[in-house]
Amino acid sequence: MNADLEHTRALALQENGLATIATVRADGTVHASVVNAGLIDDPVTGAPSIGFVARGDAHKLTLLRRAGHATITFRRGWDWASVTGATHVIGLDDPDPAFDPAGLPELLRAVFKAATGSHDNWSEYDRVMAAERRAAVFVSADRIIRNR
Repeated sequence: MNADLEHTRALALQENGLATIATVRADGTVHASVVNAGLIDDPVTGAPSIGFVARGDAHKLTLLRRAGHATITFRRGWDWASVTGATHVIGLDDPDPAFDPAGLPELLRAVFKAATGSHDNWSEYDRVMAAERRAAVFVSADRIIRNR
């Protein structure tokens, strides 16, 4: 793993995976929100990525589908790192022909764990993820900028 990705991983872990995701609206303005995210390879391309889980009805997910790219920033104090790249969404409403849909519950768990999440009842987690039509979002680490 390169130094920029390792630095990004350290920041993510220090902030319990909290990050700001930004993408563009149709009018060109920026949409930003806070998510729990972590470093995880895209399960289809194998590319180093930042992953998070989004509700199926989340406005950010609609925008990410349309824009196809995003920037996600982790910070701890004045130390920060931003990852910019193409987005890849996999979920019930976003099937990928190269990903077996039967693996979606395990993928959502893996992304959640990468974002420092844990759960006492994984079957309940799976039920809620399916009911909310959650999707796994991957931001490819095409460009990383940081202040240190």
